[in-house]
Amino acid sequence: MSRITGPIKEKIGLIGRQILEKTGGSKKKLYAVITAAVIILLIIISAIIRIVSGIAGGGKLPGGMSGRQGGASQQASYTVVRTETPHYGDISVTSSLTGTVEASDVVHITARASGDVTSVDVQAGDYVEAGQLLMTINTNQVESARNSLESAEVSLNSAKNDLSRMQILYDGGDITAQEYETYQNKYKTAQLSYDSAQLSYEKQLSYSEITAPISGRVESIGVDVYDNVNTNAELAVISGEGNQKTTVYVSERIMNALRTGDELKAVKNGKEYSGRITEISTIVDSETGLFKVKAELENNDEIATGSTVKIILTSDRSENVMLVPVDAVYYSGGQSYVYVIEDGTASTRFVEIGLYDDTNAEIKSGLGEDELVVSTWSSNLYEGAKVRLYEDLVAGEATEENAEENSAEKAAGKSEGLPDDRAASKGENSERGQQGGRPSAPDGEVSENKRPAQSNSGLPEQNKAQ
Repeated sequence: MSRITGPIKEKIGLIGRQILEKTGGSKKKLYAVITAAVIILLIIISAIIRIVSGIAGGGKLPGGMSGRQGGASQQASYTVVRTETPHYGDISVTSSLTGTVEASDVVHITARASGDVTSVDVQAGDYVEAGQLLMTINTNQVESARNSLESAEVSLNSAKNDLSRMQILYDGGDITAQEYETYQNKYKTAQLSYDSAQLSYEKQLSYSEITAPISGRVESIGVDVYDNVNTNAELAVISGEGNQKTTVYVSERIMNALRTGDELKAVKNGKEYSGRITEISTIVDSETGLFKVKAELENNDEIATGSTVKIILTSDRSENVMLVPVDAVYYSGGQSYVYVIEDGTASTRFVEIGLYDDTNAEIKSGLGEDELVVSTWSSNLYEGAKVRLYEDLVAGEATEENAEENSAEKAAGKSEGLPDDRAASKGENSERGQQGGRPSAPDGEVSENKRPAQSNSGLPEQNKAQ
């Protein structure tokens, strides 16, 4: 640096003297000229510093010399990519639909006779056992049936008494067999009338006393006390025990992809419930024009019967098909293609895509099983683009790092260790000191020919042995 700046200083001094002579000693002109000279000097020094820095950093210099920048531009001429070969597996696509939650067993209880409601013993939400009384209806048929039963009972008792008396007379020979048979027939007729009246009364009584046909939860009560109800009016709804079901309507395409036993999910208020398909109808529903599918839900006591839920189920699937990462597929002009690696360059393969999800895409045609497919998306790829495999690049960097570490360890060993001839000399000098040629140093001191003991930590194995 001094070789460059020395002549520059002498040149500037000479120029200053010449300027002073030409200005005739004017201070203003002299100051202006000096200021301009200083600015020029700073520009020259800055240029020199840049040139020196370029030489030290290996940059591109005048005259065709190239440094690190040339190597960097050469490295940037290829694209680093990840690759993998196609694999075979299953792929499926899900769809979100709307379903309705139903109880596994639902019973709608209706009035079988008209009358006035005299009592209601349960309310919605109650759990009831089979046979438990729900409500009572006072029907006119019950009173009529009771009267008929009582009349039939009187007739039966009368016929029974007459037959008993005729039995005594018949045994004594006072009446003929034909007369005795007449009383027997009267008794049988009275018995049949009584049985019929009793059955009618019990039937009418069951119409009046409404009981639960199954065990379960009372979903709704449709009447209040003192209401007058007609025959077939709905009185209550009971949902049976067990898991609830959901009903969903699907298109023919989705229906063909479904199977009994397939898993699905029901989502309500952000919570998911698992389930399985139990029934797939193959007849088009007349109201919706779709196919009805039923599924049983598990652990869904929190969902009210009749609620609308989001159903997620498999709408299409392919099994044992060729798959590639979905990020490997490119599209242009309505065509799909992938890049494969051939001799360090990218080559285009137009392919037919089937199903795809967030991870994989199905390849129906256009790709070989053993071809190396670029699995990462990059805007720098094109037909014939030069590429380098990420795996090879990482392996190369690891090898360079290991080489640098080994070189550093060897350098550290040379600087800290002792050569064999010096170690031998050290031993001889120690022996001479102990034999009287030169006294050994006391404990804690260092003799002239003996170095302090060094810690073995951080030294190569060969130094530890020495």
